[in-house]
Amino acid sequence: MISPPRIQTQVLIIGGGVTGTALARDLALRGVDCVLVEKDDINAGASGRNHGLLHSGARYVAGDREAAMECCAEGEILKRVAAQAIHDSGGYFVAVEGDDERYIADFPLYCARAGIGTRAVDVATARALEPALSDRAIAVFEVADASIDPFQLSLESMAQARSLGARLMRRTRVVGLEREGRLIRAVRVRSMAGGEDVRIEAAQVVNAAGAWAREVALLAGAPIDMTYSQGTLLVTHTRLASRVVNRLRRPGNGDILMPGGTVSLVGTTSTRVDALDDIHPTTADADLIVEEATRMLPALATMRFIRAFAGVRPLLGSPGAADSRSVSRGFALIDHEDHGLDNLATITGGKLTTCRLMAERAADLVCRRLGVTRPCVTATTPLPAVPECEWTEPGRSAREWMRSHASDDTLLCECEMVPGSTVDAIFDALRAAGDTPTLTDLGLRSRVGKGPCQGGFCAVRTVAHLYQRGDFHTQHGLAEILDFFGERWRGQRAILWGEQLAQAELMEALHCGLFGEELRGEGLRRAGPPAAPNADPADKSSP
Repeated sequence: MISPPRIQTQVLIIGGGVTGTALARDLALRGVDCVLVEKDDINAGASGRNHGLLHSGARYVAGDREAAMECCAEGEILKRVAAQAIHDSGGYFVAVEGDDERYIADFPLYCARAGIGTRAVDVATARALEPALSDRAIAVFEVADASIDPFQLSLESMAQARSLGARLMRRTRVVGLEREGRLIRAVRVRSMAGGEDVRIEAAQVVNAAGAWAREVALLAGAPIDMTYSQGTLLVTHTRLASRVVNRLRRPGNGDILMPGGTVSLVGTTSTRVDALDDIHPTTADADLIVEEATRMLPALATMRFIRAFAGVRPLLGSPGAADSRSVSRGFALIDHEDHGLDNLATITGGKLTTCRLMAERAADLVCRRLGVTRPCVTATTPLPAVPECEWTEPGRSAREWMRSHASDDTLLCECEMVPGSTVDAIFDALRAAGDTPTLTDLGLRSRVGKGPCQGGFCAVRTVAHLYQRGDFHTQHGLAEILDFFGERWRGQRAILWGEQLAQAELMEALHCGLFGEELRGEGLRRAGPPAAPNADPADKSSP
């Protein structure tokens, strides 16, 4: 029997979300060799399915002061070291008639106790600055909330880590851990593309697999108590406010509006789920969000929504917890020594805002075990902006295209103004790194498919462009379109009413006529027998 190929490294990181990529960067800056394996792509889990809020911490001041203080401190650090990924919009907490007046009165005190700055704003002044606010608003407080692009943050963290020697293995699933006594001797991983197994021998293994952390730990015989909370968000057709807008009450459903480039994100929900194999937004989720959020922002009652998406929060605590919102949003670093293991650690829970701190704590533990004495420098070292990671920013492609005025640089996505040169830059960068790029990869790293048509036109143009370049051949492009449309469709089913329903019907008619496809069940499938199932039921897309 032929033994699988072998890779040796000091640290193996499992999971390519914001924490895993931040950890790879932290270790690389300390001179530690590491390999990151991700079963899908960067930010395919909760890291790519959130509202992009860089917390001031004010949301948690009443119920989880420690998490609030962590968010406050880490938000300020990220504003200094990763400014290119952050829009420092500021935020409002808004109370409307009927909200708890005791909580409204105590809110400034809660913030002060957590060290979070807040300022009362005259309601008329706030409504003049944010006209979408309800005329039933009775109190407004200003806080230092901001928005952050989680994709740019993770892609740039991984880019710097790789420039320092770290290795990334995308679409590579952990299938087994070889344990001997108190040590994991090797981790077996399998390429999802080719099916080959690889044996990775690492002195230390860090489980940063997010909602899948429990499953990874169980492979080593190390049980973790976790609660899964599904959250749903809606994407509006246009941007409704320039600031982050929070409902001034204890965290609940439909109480956040986030600026997201040319759109707004509205959410969220918190629903207990027991499994990770069927996570998708529902019409009931969308109705609940609109019903709740409309009290704060009445325009949402008639707003066009172009997409819904859902992710799972990995929360530390017993699955028997009655209310997932009562489970702390803090994070946990588990050394697994009580489970008889000296070279496995799990870092899970937490928030997007605290990813750098989570990585620092995990790296400190790993380096202590390895005997590495170099300190963490990520709180003071700026995160370099790299060209291949800049195309997630709304409007970036359009600005570059208008500056160039290249007559042969065709616009592939008119909604988000993405020209062929942007697709070329991303495709070539991925291929230079040894990857085989897909249309979904391009959508993750650019604005392709994120406009009102949700890829209905630009996906076809982008694939045609790649055929002209000689990158796609035979039936490859059709398979890519089917997969891409299927993913985007999963984000539209829950909000199909009004204009969006009419556009979806138009897209279905075009695709049925052009490709012999139909919208059925979970997404787009080839019309007529045999039915071709989607490659992956998980919605890997982003707003």
